[in-house]
Order: sequence, then C-alpha cells, then structure tokens
Amino acid sequence: MDTIRYELIPAQGEGQVALITFDEQGSPINTMCLRWQDDLAAVTAQVLADRERLGGTLKGLVLASAKKSFFAGADLKAVLRLTEADAPQAFAQIERLKRQARTLETLGLPVVACLNGSALGGGWEVALIAHHRIALDDARIQLGLPEVTLGLIPGASGITKMVRLLGLVGAQPYLLEGKLFNPQKAQELGLVHALVDSPAALLPAALAWIAAHPASHQPWDEKGYKLPGGTPASPKIAAGLAAAPAMLRKTTRGRYPAPEAALSAMVEGALVDYDTALRIESRYLARIMTGQVARNMVSTFFFDLNAIQSGRSRPGKAERYRPAQVGILGAGMMGAGIAWAQASRGIATVLKDVSLEKAGHGKAYSAKIADQRVQKDRMTAEARDALLARITPTADAADLAGCDLIIEAVFENRELKAQVTREAEPRLAPGGFFASNTSTLPISGLAQASRAPERFVGIHFFSPVDKMRLVEIIRGKQTSDETVARAFDYVQALGKTPIVVNDARGFYTSRTFGTYVMEGAAMLAEGIPAAVIENAAVQAGMPVGPLAVLDETALSLSVHVIEQTRADLAAEGKAYEATPGERLVERMVKELRRPGRAGGGGFYDYPEGGRKQLWSELRRLFEQPGIAWDVPALQDRLLYRQAIETARCLSEGVLTSTHDANIGSIFGIGFPAWTGGAMQFIYATGIDAFLRRADELAARHGAGFALDAAAREAIRRYQPHF
Repeated sequence: MDTIRYELIPAQGEGQVALITFDEQGSPINTMCLRWQDDLAAVTAQVLADRERLGGTLKGLVLASAKKSFFAGADLKAVLRLTEADAPQAFAQIERLKRQARTLETLGLPVVACLNGSALGGGWEVALIAHHRIALDDARIQLGLPEVTLGLIPGASGITKMVRLLGLVGAQPYLLEGKLFNPQKAQELGLVHALVDSPAALLPAALAWIAAHPASHQPWDEKGYKLPGGTPASPKIAAGLAAAPAMLRKTTRGRYPAPEAALSAMVEGALVDYDTALRIESRYLARIMTGQVARNMVSTFFFDLNAIQSGRSRPGKAERYRPAQVGILGAGMMGAGIAWAQASRGIATVLKDVSLEKAGHGKAYSAKIADQRVQKDRMTAEARDALLARITPTADAADLAGCDLIIEAVFENRELKAQVTREAEPRLAPGGFFASNTSTLPISGLAQASRAPERFVGIHFFSPVDKMRLVEIIRGKQTSDETVARAFDYVQALGKTPIVVNDARGFYTSRTFGTYVMEGAAMLAEGIPAAVIENAAVQAGMPVGPLAVLDETALSLSVHVIEQTRADLAAEGKAYEATPGERLVERMVKELRRPGRAGGGGFYDYPEGGRKQLWSELRRLFEQPGIAWDVPALQDRLLYRQAIETARCLSEGVLTSTHDANIGSIFGIGFPAWTGGAMQFIYATGIDAFLRRADELAARHGAGFALDAAAREAIRRYQPHF
C-alpha cells in the first residue's frame, strides 16, 4: 500500500490497537484517489483478519495522518474527466468506499480520529468514520464540507452523518452553504469531542479513550436514537421544509444543482434508515459529480484559484514583499476602502486628500466598519482602536515621506492623475513604487508623469473594497517584473486575489464589464422591455441586471469614459464610433438628465424609503410594443458578448492565462459562477458549438460578436487539458 500505513501498536493496558496512518506517497496531502480507495479496502480486510486472529485483544482503531493536514478530500482531477455516461461507475465507486467505512465503524470496536490538521470535504467524511474525534487546538485548522462551493455535494456519508449529528436545521449551513469551522467551533457543535495542545498528545489521548470505551458505536446505531430537532414529519420541521426549496431556488436560479441535490438528500435521507440514506446520498452525488456545472466550478474554483494563490501569475523569483507603510491619494470611496483593507491587515496607512477634513472623512469609513464589527462581537474595542491608529489622515504631501508604496485613487482624469503623481512620487522611500487605481485609463500613458515608469503599475481595486475580493494588477509597457511581483505580494498581503494583465484601454475587467452593460443598453435601444432585460440577466446568473449596474456605477461616468476615449483616439488621428448602447447612455445623461443613482436616478427611480423601480418613462421612450424577444437568446447575448471579449483579450495579450480570465470574470464582473468563468464557458459549450453560435449572433447583432482568426486561434491554444 502506498497511501496508507497499517500497524498494530500496544494498547493502554493489555492488547493492541490498529493504527491506520494516511500517507499518500509523492503528495503533500492525502486524497481519495483510486489508489487510496483500493488501499482502504485492503486495510479494512486486514482489520477484519486481525480481529479474527487476535480476538478480544484487538482493542480499537486509530485514524491518523502523516501529513501536515489530516486529509484533503476527493481527487478533483478525476472529477474533471467524468461525463454523464460515467454516473453508474461513479455510483459503484462511492458505494464501495462507503462499505469499507461502514465496516470499520460497525465492528463494535472504538474508532478514534486524530485530527492534526485540516480535514475538508472527503477528509472530514473520513474523520466522521470515527466514534470519537480529537483535534489539535489550533484556530487555523479548517474542518467541514465545502463541496457546494465547487459544484459538488458531500457523498462519502457527509450529508447523512451531519444530519444525524446536528439535525436538519443545524446541518444546513454546513451542507448547503459549505460553511467551515475550526476545532473550537467543532467542539461546541459536538463534532469534535476533545482538543489537545500538541500533535504529540493526539495518539496518547486516543489510546486513553479507547481504553476507557472498550465497546463503541455511532450514535445512530444505538438503540433509541432520535434525529436532533425532529424528522421531516414533525410539524415544526415540515413547516420550514415547505418553504426551503423555494428559498433555495431564489438563490440558485436553477443554475446550481448541487445545493438543491444536497437538500433533497438531507430530507429524503432523514425519512429512512441509515443505510438507505447512504444509497440516496450516493445517487445524488453520482449525478452531480458527472455533470457539467461541477466540472466548470471545480476547474475554476479549485484549480484556477489555486494557480493564482500559488503565484503562477507572479513574475520573477524575488523574495516575498510586504510594504510597511502605504500612502493613498484621495480619500473618497475607493481611497477610504483601500485604507480599511490595509489597516485591517496591519499596514500603516497615510490617507491624503486636499483637506484634512476630507481625509478625516475617509478615515471615518474605517471607523464605521470597525464599530459595526465591535457591535457584532466580531472585533474587540482594542483591535478597533489599534486598526484606526494605523490610518493617518493628512492634507500635507510631506506626510507621505518614507512610504514603500503610494497609490493614487483620484478621479478618472488624466491631468489630475499626472498632477498628484508628480507631487507624491518624490516622497517614496528608496526603491518604493507607485500605483494608479484607475479602472480604464491606460497605465503606460499615466506612467508618462512618473520619473521612474519601471516602478509604476496599475492596481485596480473594485468597489466596495472591503467586500470585493479581486484586484487587477496592470503591467505598463515599462513596468518591471519586480514591480509587478511586489504589487502581487501587496495584494495577497491584503487577503485579496490578484490577477495580472497587460496594459490596454479598460484592461480586462472594465473592458469586458463594459460589453455586458452596453449590450443591455443596446437591447433597450432595440425596444426590448427593460424588465425583460434585467430579469434575463439575473436568471442567467449575473448578480445584477445591466441597467441596474449602469445606474450604480453612474451613467455619467460611462459617458465620461466614452468622451475620454473619443478624445484619446482623436489625438491619435483615429475616429471613434459609439455603439448603440453607448449612444443610448449618452442620450440618458445629456438629453434626459438621468445620470444614475447618485445623481437622483437613471434607468431606475429611487424613492426615499422605498424600493427602487424602473423609470416609468423607459416604456414610452424606448420600448416597442409587440417586439419579439426570447429570454434564452437574450441570455446568450449577455454571456457570449463577455466571453468573446475575453477571448479577444487573450489573443491581444491583455490576458496571458485562462486562470486569470476565469477568476477575473467571476470575482471582478460577476460572470456566473456556474459557468466556471468566461473562458470555461466557451470550453464547456464546446469550441465548435461556441464559434457557430457566435457567428449567428454576429450576423444578427453586429461586430461585437465577431471573432477574428487570432481570437479563434487563442481559444483553441489556451484550452486546458487535465
């Protein structure tokens, strides 16, 4: 066996204990690979043989790990290779694994799991084989079942056991949301039974428990067991379950089969005996894990995200970098948000604006967030005070002296940005670098105001900064590898996810986001009802409709970007022709005086104290009664337009990897997670099928959907292979 070590060790007192140590050779973690499944079957057979041979002198079993973590879970690369035709085989493999686990936990012998590190997904299900779980008392250890976040469900008994341990209501956050917990929380929940201070204390504690409990069973195998909180037949539970599917559907929009399958397995399993519940769970998992949504989400949220977090987009091999002090120019919404992100991660921050009053207002944003956390017991008053002490508001550029990094976050105006760059850059510490938080203006052009363009980079945060996870790093034509690497490290020091792109107008996220909102505006210009456009987008999986997004980000800002682009191209001797969507937005602002939410209203009205509603005049001004529309076709337009622009970014070298494309599209612009991101959407559709549909859309709706030879070649060249 090359994934499990098996040995008999002395028990406390007389007899022996079977020590089963998970130790997958050639891997830093333990996974449920096929070799491990075969080895588990062999170990189970060995335990049965030793029990027969040793009789009453075999006192119990201990499950342990030779890795830094306890067990990492399923072999996810294998999931990517599955298709719907593999469901029967997948079901058989799941059932085989469960038979081994069921055999070990029904021997009547005490089984103890020693959790020396994290146990996630299948790893937690391995831990649940045990009757008694002992964990290292370390808050950094993560336990639980995050499968739904990858488009999967727990299927190695996780659903069945968690429901029987916590009840239908208590288990929901951990099964339907993938909520994780540390050992201390696990002990509160009764999922971990004891904590120890060191790894060395795990095995002695396990042996002591075995000696004190010579016969042991799972709770549901004991006579008189009752499901915590009641079964689905109890009136209180039944009332809640009646609304649960509708509430879940409201969240998933029917696009995420995993949480719906998990809920079904929970309820159906709670109505039958334990072994039947296991088979129900297996059937649901076999269907889910062989579906396309699971492949999409595993590919992106595990492999692509890990590629970024491990630094695959980080250039060079320089040592990791963390700035001690960072200056921020502009204390508006973005600058204030960046200040919070830094101070909450222990980075000293100088927040500068044109007046001390405005700078202080920016700091007040952090005070507001911190106070809310203190009120909710998520932060101590002392931690709040220490955080706020790290933010120094100022109106004096001299206070920026010694900053390792200065980020300008002023209005999207090239002259203003150049002015603040020239004022602040000399204050940098030796070797420090400068960044622009621009969302659209080319970095290479902004770097012309810098005296060291090789140390000038774009760091594009998303609003609201305290909630948005993605940060887009933009490399200018002269930006050095070292500067990009430092920016990458800085973003990770904030606990955020960096993607790296090359310079171009709008970069990747703003450019692609623009295609989404302008396609929605173009639909309105064609006479399609605004409510249809908005609902089609949300039902496709976008978080917000395109017209609502335009309102939130300000139609006036979109017009400013259009005008800036028109002026820039004119200076280069090039003409700029606005798209139908852009022309409609310009009309909304310039003729109809509807600049967006901040300006009193745009596509929506915002009555004081009431819910926003579509502006009633849209129907008269734009909608055409009797116009034919088809929701799936509208959804294709909204999703294909973004995916096509992403492919263009790859072909032009703005993007250099599919992992930056997929993660950037989901975390940055809200591309539906069920697709796995803009490029995975193409590959899941099938390249040939996608290109055919793109050609159809181009013929009907214009050049925005046209893919040239370079983009077609890039799609094929970047196709991932697992």
